[in-house]
Amino acid sequence: MLIDRYADDLVVWAPAKVNLFLEVLGKRPDGYHEIATLMAAVGLYDTLVFKEELSGDIRLRSSVSGLSTGADNLVMRAVELVKQQTGCKRGAAIRLIKRIPIGGGLAGGSTDAAATLAGLNELWHLGLDTKDLAGLAAQLGSDVPFFFATRAAWCTGRGEQVLPLELGRTLYFVLVCPPFGLATADVYRNVAVPGEPWTGEEIRKAVTAGQVEEIGRLLHNRLQPVAERLCPALTHFRDRLAALAPAGHLMSGSGSSLFALCRNRAEARRLAHALRHGPDEERANVFLVRSVPPG
Repeated sequence: MLIDRYADDLVVWAPAKVNLFLEVLGKRPDGYHEIATLMAAVGLYDTLVFKEELSGDIRLRSSVSGLSTGADNLVMRAVELVKQQTGCKRGAAIRLIKRIPIGGGLAGGSTDAAATLAGLNELWHLGLDTKDLAGLAAQLGSDVPFFFATRAAWCTGRGEQVLPLELGRTLYFVLVCPPFGLATADVYRNVAVPGEPWTGEEIRKAVTAGQVEEIGRLLHNRLQPVAERLCPALTHFRDRLAALAPAGHLMSGSGSSLFALCRNRAEARRLAHALRHGPDEERANVFLVRSVPPG
């Protein structure tokens, strides 16, 4: 994530993620599933603007009408966790500008929570390091710690155990976000644990080597067949991506967003144009993005 100051405002840009690989390894006693996943941060950002609130109150405003700004919002949960763990009594006014589609498997809520932890650490001068922040993040959700890693990471456990990976090259994606979401709990509830899970070793090597064709060949998401059974409309978008012949295509997370992995920026532009001007231009949001650059 990126942090900057403008006058009295502290601004944090919170990136989305895509899953290049996701395997389900088993069911845990705590009700979650044991997974192995390879995630990459991409350049589709929510923006959070923080300002000191001298009254000591916490106020959250969102650009999305109907999105709860109460205690159930992950941003507010992150605020409360920071205050509990540090004893800080200071206040903040937070403005959340949403661009990452809600319920799309792109971790919009998780990245906002991570941005809140990082933003308050800066705003309130708490002195927490990356390890401290990642520890707090693990208490908020499975995907939240990832956003304190580098551009990509191999994540295990329920997703909170993060091993940073280096990308061998910039990756270009076209995201297709249908006008409907999927509930993560519903998808996981219906997934079957495979007898012989994929290890993901080959795609990890391909990612670090920057071998786009090989990455495309090895893309895998155990949740996608389940999501397509629950929501058959997903198959239409999958087939449209396949017809454009990118290096590979896949659903991200538990859906409903899908992505095409492109060989270069020119191919990404061609695919994005085709998707935006096809028969479904009013039915899905299309984003041309790249993997988040170093630093």
